[in-house]
Formats: sequence, C-alpha cells, structure tokens
Amino acid sequence: MTGVPDERGRLRADLVIEYPFTRTTGPVVGAFMTGLRDGRIVGSRRTDGRVFVPAVEVDPETGDAITEIVEVGSTGVIETWTWVDPPRPGSPWEDPHGLALVRLDGADTPMLHGVLVESADDMATGMRVEAVWKAERVGHITDLKGFVPEGTGQAENSAEGTERAVDETDEAVRSIRTPIRLEYDFIPSAAAQEYLHAYADKRILGNRSPVDGAVFVPPRGVDPRHGVAATEMVELAHTGHVGNFCVTHLPIPGRDDLPTPYVSAWIHLDGADIGFLGLVAGCDLDDVRIGMRVRAVWKPDEDLGATAENVLYWEPTGDPDVPVDRAGNRAWRDSAPGEVVEDA
Repeated sequence: MTGVPDERGRLRADLVIEYPFTRTTGPVVGAFMTGLRDGRIVGSRRTDGRVFVPAVEVDPETGDAITEIVEVGSTGVIETWTWVDPPRPGSPWEDPHGLALVRLDGADTPMLHGVLVESADDMATGMRVEAVWKAERVGHITDLKGFVPEGTGQAENSAEGTERAVDETDEAVRSIRTPIRLEYDFIPSAAAQEYLHAYADKRILGNRSPVDGAVFVPPRGVDPRHGVAATEMVELAHTGHVGNFCVTHLPIPGRDDLPTPYVSAWIHLDGADIGFLGLVAGCDLDDVRIGMRVRAVWKPDEDLGATAENVLYWEPTGDPDVPVDRAGNRAWRDSAPGEVVEDA
C-alpha cells in the first residue's frame, strides 16, 4: 500500500481487491444456472416440501443434502425492497432501479434481483412482478435481466425477452465465472501510520508486547493474543530468514509488476517473533529454502515514501542458514520473545 496524507495529515489509500472467481456448480446449483440459460427458474425441494429459490444443495436447518429439482413460476411477489440511485460501479443495471426480495410462485423463499421501473414511486411491497430475460444467455444469474410489474406488457414487448430455444445437445452448466471487486478507502491505525512513515527513513518498526516482550511486525498497536495495548515501538534489523515460501508460476491479473515465476516468502526479521510477506529475488528459484538468511533491498533514496513497498525484495545474505527446526514461528516457541535466532 502506498499512502498519501489527507487533510489531517493521516496516510490513506484507495484500495481495490479484485480477482476473477470461477467455481464449479455441482448438480443442484448447476441445474439452477442451466435453467436460467434455458429461460426457466428452478429451485430445490427439501423433504418437508418447501422449495428454495435459488436452488440450494444443503438444508440450512438439518444439514441434509437436497437433490430434488423443481421448476417454479417466472412471476411472483415483492416481499421487501430498496431503491438504488445511482447504480454502483460494476452493477448489471446502468439506470436507477429497485432491488427486491421476490418470492416466485411455487417457491417458499425469496430471491434477490433487480426490479426495472422508472422510480421508487413504482415500487411497493406486495407488488406482483414478472421476469424479463436476455436473448443471449450463458447460464448466469444475469441471464435474468430483472423483474417488471406483472401485466404491464413490458416483458412481452421487450426485444430481449424472447425465449431461447433449448437444444437437446446443450450440456448442463458446470461452472460459472463471477469477478469479485471491492473498492474501499483505507486509513491505517496509529501504529500502522508510524510503521509506514518509518519506511521513508529506511526503518522497520515492530510492537513489543507488554505481557511477554514478543515483537510483532507490522505493529498492530495491540497484542492480539491477550487483547492488551502494545505501545512500545522497536526498530528491527534489515536482515532475517525465510520461514516459508512458495513459487508462483501463473500470472496474477493486474499485477504486471510480478513477472512469473516469482517467490513470495514469509520473512522473519531478526528480533521479531512473527513473519510477514515479502518477495525473494537475487538468486535462482531452486536456491530459495526455509532458513535461508536474507536482507532487504531498498528503493533508491529519492524514491522512498511512506510505504512498505520501499523494500523491493529480499535477497540472500550468503550467511549460514537458520536450522530448519528453528526457522519461522517454530523459533518463537523455542526461544525467548524478541530473541534473535542464531545461525547454525
């Protein structure tokens, strides 16, 4: 994270968590998605006869598997609703719209979806609605464009509301892709603020616990084990060892700065009792190992800022390894808090 000061001098950053998510559907959720592709809505029936829509695989009360699939109506009633204006970024609807829990005819549970009306004045609890479909459907919840007031003719007159012909050779939907994106405004805690500012001076800080002297990096301002404030800051060495690591061969979307393959490792600094994540470079991939001694490689002084990204990566020091049985958090269990793990 690279932070910039706000009007009060606090570091803040606009952060985004985003990744493509593809999951297999299984036979029950797959039946629901296949139905959407074919212009139908199906649910799953539990042993007492109640029907869940969308279809669920497990009875939420008993934990028993639910396998019976039943088709429900494409019309229903709004149980509760809210108005969305303006639509959120990434929303499937570009215009202001209702967002409602709609209990379809033949279902015992409501499903969440959009209601395509012009204003909140056109929404009401208890209002009957009918489904509007896309013409091109792939087996995703967005195949159902949304709902409109029943009997208004909007569904029939929609150019995209035509039924999709079901081909007998069509296979069931077996997987769906759902991109995940979360945008948020992040302001670090007081302890993290001090930690990030120290990076501008090539210093790495940790918190010392008042309970047993254990040193946490990054500092949390609290000992998470005991729930007590930890206010003492400790400056740590720029050297440590690899507690654990992995080699990544597949590219991460949006991270062009990480050409594959690369090594991410849990770095345990000398004097710290837990590790934190960092990149290991400056050596062959096959040379990286648990216990390998490493040191920080910093950005040029003119590029330093209040960010942990000032450490470009961690490179081998050439010193003898920490024994494997003393590497990582194992060292914490076997040594006094804050003790530097000795080399072999």
